[in-house]
Amino acid sequence: MTFPLVPLLIDGVYGPGATGATIPVINPATEEQIADLAHAAPADLDRALAASARAFAVWRETTAAERNAVLVRAAALIRDRLEEIAAILTAENGKSLAEARGEVGFCADATDWYAEEAKRAYGRVIPARSPDVRQITLREPVGVALGFAAWNFPAGNVTLKMAAALAAGCTIIVKPSDETPATAVAIGRCFTDAGVPAGALNIVHGVPAAVSEHLIASPIPKKVSLTGSTPVGKLLQRLAADTMKRCTMELGGHAPVLIFADADIPHAVERLVAAKFRNAGQVCTSPTRFFVARAVYDQVVAAFVERARQVQVGDGATPGSQMGPMITERRRAAIAELVEDAVEQGAKLCLGGHALPGKGYFYAPTVLADVPETARVMTEEPFGPIAAFTPFETFDEVISRANALPYGLAAYVFSQNPGTIARAGAALDAGVVGVNHTSVHEAETPFGGVNESGYGAESGIEGLDAYLRTKMMTEKFL
Repeated sequence: MTFPLVPLLIDGVYGPGATGATIPVINPATEEQIADLAHAAPADLDRALAASARAFAVWRETTAAERNAVLVRAAALIRDRLEEIAAILTAENGKSLAEARGEVGFCADATDWYAEEAKRAYGRVIPARSPDVRQITLREPVGVALGFAAWNFPAGNVTLKMAAALAAGCTIIVKPSDETPATAVAIGRCFTDAGVPAGALNIVHGVPAAVSEHLIASPIPKKVSLTGSTPVGKLLQRLAADTMKRCTMELGGHAPVLIFADADIPHAVERLVAAKFRNAGQVCTSPTRFFVARAVYDQVVAAFVERARQVQVGDGATPGSQMGPMITERRRAAIAELVEDAVEQGAKLCLGGHALPGKGYFYAPTVLADVPETARVMTEEPFGPIAAFTPFETFDEVISRANALPYGLAAYVFSQNPGTIARAGAALDAGVVGVNHTSVHEAETPFGGVNESGYGAESGIEGLDAYLRTKMMTEKFL
């Protein structure tokens, strides 16, 4: 599958950048070029900023009902174009078509959710201390927003930012990953075709550091939302501090899995294998550190290896493929280094541990057992198809080890004991906790991390709130 030029979207117009500069977009399953990507020059970024400011003056004045109607149409268009968008997503990201379809379906659901929430950005009346005074709060759009999105969910990451900002009455400039830009543009067309006015949504591409520094330095945007790595989040937060932009940071993780002796092991293994090798492990909530009660450790590892051995690896566009490639050769090499280090540190390689031959950045589903705490894979987010197992003895021990890292995005607990579940859920330092399943992000639920996994939330009522500010008005009756 190949595409024409992947354009910029500035002030309602899809087209090339001012200089005509492009870079290739590569299919990670075939290593073939599938498109040229237009890169924005500084002049293009300035046009996007100016267009966003002009459009904000208009869009903020639309009623919640009008914004709802536009977003409802956008959600319908996403559903109508689901197969087309999913095929683009698979071609540039590599994940299976089944996963791509699910992701695009989530985008439609999230857009519908924000369409409804646009009508519920309520203020309140605060009882005054004097009978001739009225105190009210108003919820207002914060202004022009900037959205920076990672490549691992190229549809979902951009949709959450677009839909939330527009529902709140903000305008937004989105910078998707240069690895997966065509998906973002396809989603953007659903919004513009639905009636989002020129300038309210802009999509730009280019060298990440240059684009982010230029946009964030401008006084026009008032909000930054990032889905990306912790190092990038720290950098953008520092840049945003100069103009006091508010931020939402959805950053990396290193999710612990706690499997207690009373867990339903077949159920746990089935859920965890699916979650671990989803998108080849390139998921910020992917289970990565598997802590298993000593009494069932050997049983769990053996069952996990047997089930992981059945995962079908291949081009996501091929029927039956369940796990696609890594996004780049650089990422595949990084996974190989983590596996090599773990084995050198004493871990047992139970499955995989090697790149697959032929074209594409494929790496075999990999299971490591008896992984020592000194192995890099236990402290560095692998972002790949590695499951690292280690046993534990006591509840306090496993909680301490699970919370030992500075990250706190997702964590998982498998147990049938209500007391264990309650204690673990309260003790784990994470923004989202999945108990006996691994689905921790829906359109209606808040999603975000703590500590070095970031702050703020996307989705749910919290996702809309991130694009609103509060104004208090006090009035004395004369």
